[in-house]
Amino acid sequence: MAAKTMTLDDLVAQLTHVHGDALQAVVLYGSAASGEDIAGRSDLNVLAIVHTMSLASLRALGQTMRAWQEAGHPPVLELTTAEWVSSADVFPMEYADILERHRVLAGSLPLEGVTVSLSDLRLQVEQEAMGKLLRLRRGVMLAGTDIDRQQELLRASLSTLLVIFRGVMRLQGDVPPRDSAQVIAAVSARCGFPAEPFERVLAYKRGSAMPSGDTERVLEGYVEGMTALVAYLNRFQLPGQTIIAGLLPQ
Repeated sequence: MAAKTMTLDDLVAQLTHVHGDALQAVVLYGSAASGEDIAGRSDLNVLAIVHTMSLASLRALGQTMRAWQEAGHPPVLELTTAEWVSSADVFPMEYADILERHRVLAGSLPLEGVTVSLSDLRLQVEQEAMGKLLRLRRGVMLAGTDIDRQQELLRASLSTLLVIFRGVMRLQGDVPPRDSAQVIAAVSARCGFPAEPFERVLAYKRGSAMPSGDTERVLEGYVEGMTALVAYLNRFQLPGQTIIAGLLPQ
């Protein structure tokens, strides 16, 4: 009999059991928190916040975390409460996403004083875009002419790219829509690259077929689009608004 796949409820139960009274909150964020997820295809991004964290508790979660990743989900992000309330300047892109699109699964998420600086966000968005472009180029080299590897490179990279795209929209003074296709359309139009390769990858991740004969062309457009985005961000100047989408500039 096949082993039971770990569910989100299973994960929350295990986090609650291991951390006990130290657990502050378990939070689902990203597309799944906004109802845009596709069952079996979308990442389930989970943040766990604890008052205190010990090596013993981390070790006790070893089997749980392995089962969660084997179910196809990203590793759980674990922070202490003190780290959560003080790290928006370190991870502004992720914080902006969590603050706008999250669902509390257990406990209470502390939000008082948690704000995102636009100058911090601009720096991270450019860093992440450049880093992603370099990883894409490396992935292209490693995949070579293997269509299956090329398609997996496209599929696996999209979630991170959408976080970057939403960060770009916030820098431009816009509130990112929940629908990823609308995010792609808005960013590609503003930054001057074709949306079609990214739309094809989004459709592929949602379950549509990508013919082998189209894969190299889509991948080429995908990398060219990221190259154009990096160039756009290198030229980008922050707008003069004092408050944008609830995010506070320095």
